[in-house]
Amino acid sequence: MTHEPAPPSPPTSAARPTPAATTVPPAADVTLPDTPGRWFARLAKGVAVGVGFILPGLSGGVLALIFGLYEPLIRFLANLRKDFVKNLLFFLPVGIGGVIGLVSFAAVVSAAFGRFEAQFVCLFIGFVIGTFPSLYRQAGRRGRRPRDLVILVVSAALMFAIMYLGASSVAIQLPQNVPVWFGSGALIGLGVVVPGLSPSNFLIYFGLYGPMSDNLKVLDPATVIPLGLGGVVCVLLFARLAAWAFDTYYAQMYHLILGTVVGSSLAIFPAVVFPAFTEAVLAESGLSLAGAIVFALVLLVAGTVASLYFSRFEARYEAQREAADAAAKSGAKAGEAEGGAGTTP
Repeated sequence: MTHEPAPPSPPTSAARPTPAATTVPPAADVTLPDTPGRWFARLAKGVAVGVGFILPGLSGGVLALIFGLYEPLIRFLANLRKDFVKNLLFFLPVGIGGVIGLVSFAAVVSAAFGRFEAQFVCLFIGFVIGTFPSLYRQAGRRGRRPRDLVILVVSAALMFAIMYLGASSVAIQLPQNVPVWFGSGALIGLGVVVPGLSPSNFLIYFGLYGPMSDNLKVLDPATVIPLGLGGVVCVLLFARLAAWAFDTYYAQMYHLILGTVVGSSLAIFPAVVFPAFTEAVLAESGLSLAGAIVFALVLLVAGTVASLYFSRFEARYEAQREAADAAAKSGAKAGEAEGGAGTTP
């Protein structure tokens, strides 16, 4: 009695493509052989990150995260001895690009901050508004609980209250000296280790944003040196802590950052924007009250639309990176499954 051969068994789940398990862009690999193309690509990414440091709403840390630079940078700074030479060579073009972006865009900001400071501040606040949806989605990637929303609301209210009360009780124009520029550099450094935090909000609030841009444009050493030292010291001190905090309390940290961004942005209106509509400031700018308000609203909307468009571009770019990472992982799993099946007796 003959038996018909059994039909082939269906492929096992191990050989089937699986969806991507990651929710963030894959980190760059510092051990890959370098090429001129990769070097200049990292230079271009560094320029974009440098612009993010000085442009409100476009956090340099967020851009570093999107470009796959954040994780290897934080892990390098948290343990400098591990693969020091490889990491140094990898991040050298990123650092050069960051300086280029920071200094070159400072000239643009310096030209904008003049008679129409309040109007261009509205443009920058529009950038912040436009990035909020993407940051909110990013904050909820590992789940969102009611307590996370409470953290967002409370941190926003506290930040607004602190900055608003500070603006109404004391002068917010800080002196331009070495300790102040060192502290400003530390704020920028926080923007590196804490993605989503926009240090420019605080610099605008304290009246330092325009002077900093003016001094960076001419490479004033009295500003550039303490600013750079403050940024480096802050990053080195907090890199390990930031890596631990985001690994352990991802949702809470991001909602805290969101609340800080919202509260600090709202506090800029009574501190910087509304005083520009007084008679003395209007006479200096040459605008009527209606003209000044319309100008501010137009730039606010323009900044919001531009930032929303950029955020959508970021989302598409990130989706492509996640798809490529998922395909690579699926291919690797399929290869492992085939290899295991081939060695089975």
